[in-house]
Amino acid sequence: MWFFILSIASTILFRWVPVPCTPLMLKRCVQQKFDGKSMKMDKDWVSLEEISPHLQLAVVCSEDQNFLMHYGFDFKALKKAMINNEKSKKIRGGSTISQQTAKNVYLWDGRNYVRKAFEVYFTLLIETLWSKERIMEMYLNVVEFGDGIYGAEAAAKHYFKKSAAKLTREEAAILAALLPNPRSYGKHINGKYIQGRKVWCLQQMRFWGGKLDYDKYEDEPEEKAPKKHKR
Repeated sequence: MWFFILSIASTILFRWVPVPCTPLMLKRCVQQKFDGKSMKMDKDWVSLEEISPHLQLAVVCSEDQNFLMHYGFDFKALKKAMINNEKSKKIRGGSTISQQTAKNVYLWDGRNYVRKAFEVYFTLLIETLWSKERIMEMYLNVVEFGDGIYGAEAAAKHYFKKSAAKLTREEAAILAALLPNPRSYGKHINGKYIQGRKVWCLQQMRFWGGKLDYDKYEDEPEEKAPKKHKR
């Protein structure tokens, strides 16, 4: 009973209040300490209005193109990921931005069923109690963009020496390309793989018309979303 009360109360609170720290941030600090490195937690919370619209669109194109249409879970993407993982050694995830936000804010990383069950619960909570704009704002403020780098503002300053509000389309596409493995990819942002992902992401952004409209696809079926193209 206390778990449900506290989880619901915290989700309501985080609808307006920034999250000061996440379990993943603390875990990374402990890992850095055990690796003999200085602990680093570079983060700077900003509102969604202070994050470039290019980055908001880029992460949707890269991570979850049905973000505006689903209610937390993209079962088609999950099915495709399962089929891919059965045939390929390269693991492909099917998590939505909502699921990733729930995991980053409340949980630890891992692939066991207990954590997944909690992820489902918290995803349903935030989809019920937060708007899509708030989910995006939360995601872009807590997601890992590199070793000890969290959130769009810290990432923009680290990689491009500017604020998140001033990111160009190309820079936004690069940051979005880092998300699958930020601690590794963040070391090679000018490498062939990241640059290739950038080109693909920019193409997807053009298919979307260069803008993410949070109201346009409300209550519309997925078929009306911009056509996706394979990576």
